[in-house]
Amino acid sequence: MSSHATPIPMTSSACGPLTGVAQVPGDKSISHRSLILGAMCVGETTISGLLEGDDVLDTARAMRAFGAEVTDLGGGNWTVYGVGVGGFAEPDGVIDCGNSGTGVRLIMGAMATSPITATFTGDASLNGRPMARVTDPLALFGAQSVGRKGGRLPMTIVGAADPVPVRYVVPVPSAQVKSAVLLAGLNAPGQTVVIEAEATRDHTERMLAGFGAEITVEDTDEGRVITLTGQPELRAQHVDVPRDPSSAAFPVCAALIVPGSDVLVPGIGLNPTRAGLFTTLREMGADLTYENERTEGGEPVADLRARFSPDMKGIEVPPERAASMIDEYPVLSVVASFAQGQTMMRGVKELRVKESDRIDAMAKGLRANGVEVDEGPDWWAVTGLGHGNVPGGATCASQLDHRIAMSFMILGMAANAPVSVDDGAPITTSFPIFEPLMAQLGANVRQDAS
Repeated sequence: MSSHATPIPMTSSACGPLTGVAQVPGDKSISHRSLILGAMCVGETTISGLLEGDDVLDTARAMRAFGAEVTDLGGGNWTVYGVGVGGFAEPDGVIDCGNSGTGVRLIMGAMATSPITATFTGDASLNGRPMARVTDPLALFGAQSVGRKGGRLPMTIVGAADPVPVRYVVPVPSAQVKSAVLLAGLNAPGQTVVIEAEATRDHTERMLAGFGAEITVEDTDEGRVITLTGQPELRAQHVDVPRDPSSAAFPVCAALIVPGSDVLVPGIGLNPTRAGLFTTLREMGADLTYENERTEGGEPVADLRARFSPDMKGIEVPPERAASMIDEYPVLSVVASFAQGQTMMRGVKELRVKESDRIDAMAKGLRANGVEVDEGPDWWAVTGLGHGNVPGGATCASQLDHRIAMSFMILGMAANAPVSVDDGAPITTSFPIFEPLMAQLGANVRQDAS
């Protein structure tokens, strides 16, 4: 069972140049989907480079609970012997998804069109997040859900005994919602259609095609139209998980703000629906280059080289880019603190309902460290102080949010005084090697005695 009951305070202090190679973990989004789709195949799927953070391990345990045979071979290598589309067994116990909104929402979709019942829970952060955005479309297939007030976990899903295909327009850009509907559509007869006005990360569509599903994607006046033919026999695959661009964001951003730094981050997935941060940093004037560009497993990949960039400028980030970098805005706001002028971020209301209200959490922490932040319901703006002018010195609340905790650790590496967080324990959900990896590059990050 996932637990962050014991807080781990952490502090980050100014350091010398960050140098070396940062081997970040596997992509979290692809790791979740590899386990789930592997469990819905007939036969054995092999996975290399799986992210072994708490979130993904919770998904592995969930797939076992639904009847798949999931084996850890060591070193990021796993096998999944699946039960086929519609073959999930009813779990004996409650499914604990820890801190993972992606895990719980995708698993709900995957089981919602099978005649089984499952109860889901998570940690305090996940149990406070809204699930209606997923359970509403799942109800169209015939699934039923009963949860706490506001559509929150713990929640029981009763799968549809006779599912029907649906046509669903995603009301807000959300890869989790889109993916839940597509996974539910796998066991519904006929064609399930998902329409999104704004493209979100497309790993689910790519991986469904790779596993043998009949799926088409078309850009129309109505938006991006994804059509999935239900009840296929998915083919077991080998999945080589690329390294996570959301995790790469932290050593990359640290290198840009710490004097003298030169860091190479190899093998990073640069799917266009995920690479918005790197585009934004380059527009700000970051010395960030792509080397050895290639394609692996149907996904564009490159080695990223990030060097200290003292002359970055604040910019207005296009709101249509938000979906491709929604998880990276917290650490972008840290880089913006060291740039010259204002960085404006619009169209980001999704940040209000992530593991925490990320706008609120970052705004409070940055202000405590001497940075000016303005905010609204779906926008925020950071006024940069320039290199060498960020005071630091404060302790920030991580709000049980791994990306908030890591972002403030990056801030401390270049601020004039150390920066602390009240709890760095959630970092293990997505980046379990964050602390030793950053230390290997030369960072001064430590756990504090509590």
